[in-house]
Amino acid sequence: MKLRTLSLTVLGTLGLSATMACQKEEATPAPAPAAQAPAPPTIKAQHLSEDVAVPQEESAQAPKGGGTIRGVVTFKGTPPPPAPITPGTDPNCDGMDLVDQPVQVKAGKLANVLVRVQGEVPGQPQTPPEEMVVVDQNRCTYKPRVQGAVAGQPIVLMNSDSTLHNVRGTSGGKQLFNVTQPPLKTKEARPPSEAEVIRLKCDIHPWMTAWVVVNPNAYFNTSDEEGQFRIEGVPPGTYTLGAWHETLGTKTAQVTVKEGQEAEVSFEFVAAK
Repeated sequence: MKLRTLSLTVLGTLGLSATMACQKEEATPAPAPAAQAPAPPTIKAQHLSEDVAVPQEESAQAPKGGGTIRGVVTFKGTPPPPAPITPGTDPNCDGMDLVDQPVQVKAGKLANVLVRVQGEVPGQPQTPPEEMVVVDQNRCTYKPRVQGAVAGQPIVLMNSDSTLHNVRGTSGGKQLFNVTQPPLKTKEARPPSEAEVIRLKCDIHPWMTAWVVVNPNAYFNTSDEEGQFRIEGVPPGTYTLGAWHETLGTKTAQVTVKEGQEAEVSFEFVAAK
């Protein structure tokens, strides 16, 4: 499924921390900020607003009609071993993963690959979706690790932990924003639309890493633990698909989508020698 489905996946994981974060936000809602116009795409300075209300309902569904692109991402070879994490003494990090594994392989299938339709898509909306892309900080870990966003779409940074975090967003070595987040708070960041791959890091807990891949259209999906992806509602036509992984790079493939039909595409990544 496309971006909206990715947001669903993230919001699903937020259920694990709802009693910690969402209920507190609902119990003491912050006053709504004055309406602001979206930051122009050419502005590179951060645009932040505090105490963003994280939506609890489903994101907008995929457009009706069109076709579906589905497939699987595989991995050939031996994946690199996970790197150990030393979490420090923060008790709010208890229960976190103690290894970092960017290359997540299960039975030869590769997770966390962002598969997207590259370039412009005929008939796509001229404005970015209003649905928010949510990144949660839960037990000193960013969740999800990899997801997509449409250029200009707001990103909600949610802190479900009872500890201080910060979120530093960079793209191509350039800092886009640096958000300090008190416990159990949310903030919104609007990165410049020309940023393509945004890396998120926490300076307080330096092992924390996540990625948001920005696309000019909303047709993308992240491969799951079984390596599967599915992009729905794609207008008929021939497209270039890009499959991006944080350490393994990008693979491309051509695909032709027909109305009401499914097109299958597979990608294979190979272990470094």
